[in-house]
Order: sequence, then C-alpha cells, then structure tokens
Amino acid sequence: MKKRDLHHWTLLAPWVVTLGVFWVYPLVYALVLSFSEYRTLTNEITLVGFDNYKRAFADDTFWRALWNTAVFTVGTVPVTTALALLLASAVRTQHPKLASVFRASFFLPSVTSLVVIALVFTNLYARDGYVNVICGMMGVSYPANGWLLDQHTALAAIMAMDVWISAGYYMVLFLAGMEAIPKDLYEAAELAGARPWQQFWRITLPMLRSTMLFVVVINSIKSFQIFVEVYVMTKGGPLGSTTTLVYEVYHQAFEQSDSMGYASAIAYLIFVILLVVSFVQMRLLRVRS
Repeated sequence: MKKRDLHHWTLLAPWVVTLGVFWVYPLVYALVLSFSEYRTLTNEITLVGFDNYKRAFADDTFWRALWNTAVFTVGTVPVTTALALLLASAVRTQHPKLASVFRASFFLPSVTSLVVIALVFTNLYARDGYVNVICGMMGVSYPANGWLLDQHTALAAIMAMDVWISAGYYMVLFLAGMEAIPKDLYEAAELAGARPWQQFWRITLPMLRSTMLFVVVINSIKSFQIFVEVYVMTKGGPLGSTTTLVYEVYHQAFEQSDSMGYASAIAYLIFVILLVVSFVQMRLLRVRS
C-alpha cells in the first residue's frame, strides 16, 4: 500500500470504525435476531426461521400499530409539506430583517428537545389545559378528560403537534430551494403579465421538484418512525389508539420478556415498508433532467 493511500485510510478510519460498530454490526445482529428466539436472562439464541415474521402477520397489535403509523404519516406529511411551502413563500416576500426573525421563529421548534415539547403539549392537552379553555371560550366541544385520554382524539393531537414542530424545518429547505431559482425567470414572467400566483404555479413549484422530493421522502421516513412523542405523551394509549410501529418495537424489546427476536422482525418489516414507500415516492416525484 502506498504511503498516500495509507494516509487516506488513516483519516477515514474513525468514520469506518464508527460505521461498522454502530451501524453495520447492529443491522446484521438485528437481522440474525429476527430469525431467532433470544432469551435475555441466559443470553441464549435459538434459530426459529420465519416464525417471528409469521407471528407479526398474525398479531392484531402489529396491524393496529401499522394502521396508526400509516394514518399518522398520511395525515401529517401533506399538511406539513403544504404549510412549509406556504411559510417559505410568505417569508421570502418579507423585508430581509423581518424574514430573518420569522425564519428563526418558525425554525425554533424543530431544534427544541422533543421531550420538552411533548411535556408542554401534554399540559396543553390536559383536562384543564389551555386548549380546552380556549375551546370552551369559543363554544367548541372538546374531550372532557383531555385530548390525550380520548382514543378518538389522542392520535390527532399528536399529529397536530408534529406538524407544528416540523413545518419550520422544511420551510428552511424550501427557502433554500427558492433561492436557487434564477430571478430572471420571475422578471420575464412579470414582463409577460403573469400574476404572483401564476408565477408560483408555473415557475416556483416546477423548479422545486427536487426539493419537494427530498422533503416528502425525509418527512415520510421521520413520520413512520414516530416514537418519542408517543412514549412521553401516551405510552401507546388509550386502548392502543396511539401505538405505532416503532413504539411496538420498543415495547416488545424492552417491556416484554424474551421478545427481542420478535421486535427485531418488526423493525425489519418497518425497513422493508419504508424502502417500498420511498421507492414509490421517488418514482412519482422523480426529477426530469
């Protein structure tokens, strides 16, 4: 090996070791566990083939978690994307100083601790929380025991919080994409008599196709892996109405005895589902050269 190549590998070594220890090894080990029965106390592994996967497909809790996760993803991704695009368009038209203030304000929730935000919203959604107080002042009906203790509103309440958290982050991505659009296109459109909404529809949206693809795919993956909010706010309740796939993985792996193999099988099913969903999204929103 040449001295120059040795120098390159020396610089890459920390990243390669980190990748192997914290990514490759856990992935391979989890794959082995998904085909095994793992006994925590004795550290004994017994291969059981596809039994864990068969168990998942026959488990009503798994299908309930999959349904809740799908509802969460389908319900938040379009709303978050549309809201982020709207905020980006509004901020872009403001005075530079005001735009900086709005950009920082909208982006702040996405860099705040999820645990802190979840605890704050838990109090807001409580029986005597501000949300119920405001609903009472407006004459709007609300769950008497709080939004998170009603199986019909708990998941929707977490979804609303997630939209509030995520919109600012994706707004910044859309702003970056808008800044890359040549201004000559807008000037030519103005000379042709195009109105602002026509410029947005004919210029901005088509030019943001690659950014839109990135936002939708990343947001879908993030939404499908929802966990912290559920763990802090509801623990999957009430009556399993907020149990998601990742929370079910945690529940089976750390709260049920000898279910680590089953949890690993669910985790790999999540991986396959996300792979298929991402592929479909890339096909539907593919960028034409």
